[in-house]
Amino acid sequence: MHQPIDQYAAKLSADKRASVYDGTKSGYDARLRSLNTSYPAPDHLRLLAGRIKQHTIENLDTYLPQVEARLRTNGVKVHWAVDGGEACAHVHRIMEARGAKKMVKAKTMVSEEIHLADYLEKRGMECLETDLGEFIIQIDHDHPSHIVKPIIHKNRREIATSFEKNGLGSYNDDPEVITARARQFLRHKYLAADVGLSGANFVSAESGRIVLVTNEGNSRFSIAATKVHIALVGIEKIVPRDRDLGVFLNLLARSATGQQLTSYTEFIGGARSANQPDGPEEMHVIFVDNGRARVLADDCRAILRCIRCSACLNVCPVYRQASGHAYRAVYPGPVGAVLSPLLAGDEFPEMADLPKASSLCGACNEVCPVNIPIPDLLLRLRDRGKREHSKVAAADTPPMGAFGTLANHPSLWKAAMKTGGLSALYPTFLMPSYGKAWVRTRGMPKWRGGKFRAWMKNRKQQASK
Repeated sequence: MHQPIDQYAAKLSADKRASVYDGTKSGYDARLRSLNTSYPAPDHLRLLAGRIKQHTIENLDTYLPQVEARLRTNGVKVHWAVDGGEACAHVHRIMEARGAKKMVKAKTMVSEEIHLADYLEKRGMECLETDLGEFIIQIDHDHPSHIVKPIIHKNRREIATSFEKNGLGSYNDDPEVITARARQFLRHKYLAADVGLSGANFVSAESGRIVLVTNEGNSRFSIAATKVHIALVGIEKIVPRDRDLGVFLNLLARSATGQQLTSYTEFIGGARSANQPDGPEEMHVIFVDNGRARVLADDCRAILRCIRCSACLNVCPVYRQASGHAYRAVYPGPVGAVLSPLLAGDEFPEMADLPKASSLCGACNEVCPVNIPIPDLLLRLRDRGKREHSKVAAADTPPMGAFGTLANHPSLWKAAMKTGGLSALYPTFLMPSYGKAWVRTRGMPKWRGGKFRAWMKNRKQQASK
């Protein structure tokens, strides 16, 4: 057990493992109920969504200029960021230009990816999370372990202890009390903030409208009272037309939480107009590349279809046993096992063990609302890890050279199958180390090979009679 994810899983406490398992199972069950009761053939909708997203990412050179032009027509200031540093610098400059010191921030994975909060805090600016789970993560100096449920690894007793430690009331693990205390604390922050920051679940190239979905309404509060709205958007979040949103909004909510639609869905076309009494005076959209163009040029580009629903995390047996922190990156689970190594760029060999964190059972592909062939992508990255001689990828990997020779030489294969029955007589003390580890707690399996050719030969003889 030399791979980092195995070592982390082995040390995970029973409480955390139970929290992760219960949280993922409830999400998976809700998804099944919602999809199967709403659509007679949900797979057709899933395949349609996959085709739309694949078409979009393969034509980003058309859609990105189109969405930029549309946003500028709507009065939105558009910025482009090649990497995380440039994206953070854009946010900092916008805040400085307005003399802003305080930001309230809705949940956005891109901001986690570029470490925006740390960047701003080092420059004397306050960046407060407003999603309840992200807020708890922030006061705990922790990291999200799930894309939709960032505190899936915590139970309410741990959360109550965090609130008490951070001066948010005496110990009380009643969820309603915890929520009320967070609401009371954040309410004043919304009113005092200068800037509201959000991500974007989708951006329509046709209308330039940004779509945000939340269940807490915190993105709405973050934007309503602030004078400046900044949206951090990964370049893959584009959809071609407004009518496509009907497909994705229905699939996203059902795949993420089992809801028909999320509680709040906002369509934002720009800053407030002269006729509107409320809303930000300025709106900025920062399109972030940060390695996505490199992924687009890779044969694993289908991963950019991902709409961050976490359905693949909820169904993955490896994620359920290891939890999100075991993946050592912002994006955990099957989608993270593909996306994180690709986004790592030159540091790919250091993340090349993640594609091996899968049983290749195919469940992640079956539940994916945009039909990403995740098992195929994992196999391609495993091959790349071997070709680039990644040490973390090679750990615990048995040598397959002998098997490759057998599989490519029919006569050798035939001989091996005939003599395989003798393997039960092989002295265990002569086995390699991983073989000894196997037989230490298990018996050698009974040999069942070598019968197919005889069966086929007999079948042909019977058929010819």
